[in-house]
Amino acid sequence: MSAWISMVSDEDASDDLLDALALARTPHGTVDNVMRVHSHRPNTMRGHVALYRAALHDASNTLPEWLQECIASYVSILNNCPYSLANHWANARHLINDNEKADAIEAALHSNSPESLFTGQELALMQYAKKLTLTPGAMTHSDVLALKNTGLDDGQILEANQIIGYFNYVNRLLNGLGVSTDGDTVGYYPIV
Repeated sequence: MSAWISMVSDEDASDDLLDALALARTPHGTVDNVMRVHSHRPNTMRGHVALYRAALHDASNTLPEWLQECIASYVSILNNCPYSLANHWANARHLINDNEKADAIEAALHSNSPESLFTGQELALMQYAKKLTLTPGAMTHSDVLALKNTGLDDGQILEANQIIGYFNYVNRLLNGLGVSTDGDTVGYYPIV
């Protein structure tokens, strides 16, 4: 079982669901469980696909892709979401393209000590991700000023905010419905 609720197969899908599944297909031609779990409500599948593509890997993003994936992975670690972590850490590792560096980053994130490896903008983003994930009601203007003081511009801050917000959403979706990677193709592929 790859989720605690049923997921409609392509063979049993209505025309509306087939349309949403076509939108959600990966470059591998599959539909990952994170999207298929929406199969009883194609409208939320469409919304999820749009949100995912807008928040992460959008062509207008200027934060490095490997850092986007590290932020996603750190939020998923903080939320104890194995599904998102499996997928997005695989992406980060691929984009880092240096096993020793990737191992060190992975260890720092898992030990909740990004300061042991990151500095400057990267560390500020990890600290922002942690606070926004664990204590969102405690956020203050000074949290954004700390990002600006590292040289991040407003667009980059918004970009990071949206990645963090998206992964807090999807981690809760996945954990709340018991979605696993069973049957998924886990690993890097370019977003189109």
